[in-house]
This record gives sequence, structure tokens and C-alpha cells, in this order.
Amino acid sequence: MSFIVVGIGNPGEEYEKTHHNVGRHAALHFGKAHGVEEWKLDKKLNALVAVAKVGKEKVALVLPETFMNKSGTSVKPLITSAKKAEQLIVVQDELDLPIGTIKIVFNRGSGGHKGIESIVKAVKTEGFVRIRIGISPKTASGKVKKPDNKNVVDFILKKWRPAEEQALKPVFKKVSDALSMIVSDGRERAMGQFN
Repeated sequence: MSFIVVGIGNPGEEYEKTHHNVGRHAALHFGKAHGVEEWKLDKKLNALVAVAKVGKEKVALVLPETFMNKSGTSVKPLITSAKKAEQLIVVQDELDLPIGTIKIVFNRGSGGHKGIESIVKAVKTEGFVRIRIGISPKTASGKVKKPDNKNVVDFILKKWRPAEEQALKPVFKKVSDALSMIVSDGRERAMGQFN
């Protein structure tokens, strides 16, 4: 298994199609695009797992069944060294980006994202790839209009509105394409193409 793609979010029907779960949805979309028909519960990882193929490469897909802020517990058993962490790609929601955009980063701080903080603490390095998916509304000029601090939790746990769902559909395809490029051509090429 070369790469490990982790789509973080919250498990359970009540969290489906919420802003905080776009990473999980993007990983599901990637799996479906690469022939994954079945996800199995791995009790040791407390995660749903599947294997996708990108060309000749096998890619492990992981959806933690922990809640977002404990995502690291599902990732820790898979990442046993800093070298192995370089094969980790975490797909996450991002308040600092407007909806409809993505940004690929490597070896960067958590930006206050509790799910990422949990993974960094568990694997003891920031040296992994993250695909950040914008979830914030934007102004008419395209600038991010983040919810204020007291409304953040309500916003991230709110279901997508129909217009947001329409904006996210092409984003999931873009994330899937970016993941494929990271696996086949490396993260630098993907960053150049998608950022």
C-alpha cells in the first residue's frame, strides 16, 4: 500500500452533508471514482476502510468512525514513522477558504483545526499532505466571509444548503483528480496544478 487517504469528519447520519464532513464526502467520492464498492469497519482503527487503485498503485482509504477531534486515534496505528507520514493525505474542511475552492499543503500547521491537531499529535509530525476544502461563504468580490467565533460550531455542523451542494459537486471531482495526481505524479505536481 503506498498512500493512505484519510477523509475526516463525524460519523453517523445526523452529520452527513454537514460542512465539517466535506473531507469525508470527498474521500467517499474518490473511492467511488476508483471502483470502491464496499467499506469495511476495521475495529482496531475504529474506521471504515477500503482499497482503491490508481493505475497500478493501491491506495488505502480511511474514514475515522471517531468524532472529528479524535481523528488521530484512527490514523496513529497506520503511521509509524516520519517517512510513512509523507504517504499520508488528509482531506479536510477549511473555514479559511471560500466554498468551491481547494488548497493542497504539505508540512504545515493545523490552522486551529481540531481534527488536524489530533492527527499531528498522534503521528508526531506535520509532514503530511492535506487537501483543504473551502466551506465558508464568500462576498460578491470572492473574499472569504467566515462565521464569527461564537457561530463557528453551529456553522460547521449545519447541513449544506442546495446552492452549497451544487458548489461542492465539482469540488469533490477536483479533489478526486488531485488525489489521483498526488498518487501518480507526486505532491509537487499536484500543488502546481490545483493550487
